[in-house]
Amino acid sequence: MKSGKQRRKPAFSKDKRRKHRHYRVTVIYRDGEKFARVYTDRDKAMSFAERQKKSAVVKETRVLEVGRQGLRE
Repeated sequence: MKSGKQRRKPAFSKDKRRKHRHYRVTVIYRDGEKFARVYTDRDKAMSFAERQKKSAVVKETRVLEVGRQGLRE
């Protein structure tokens, strides 16, 4: 038997939305311009980055896992 108040569950524990991760692919071109795209599938993000690296105008690509806060930069 419990005594005292019952603890409330945090709101995020009741969240029934689909859980997934986000991966941002940043492409940096030789002229300094940047382009970014977000994927929910890591394999797709990696293949996009590899495909972009083959281009002569691309200087660098980065794949970074971001949280929900990171998407609103």
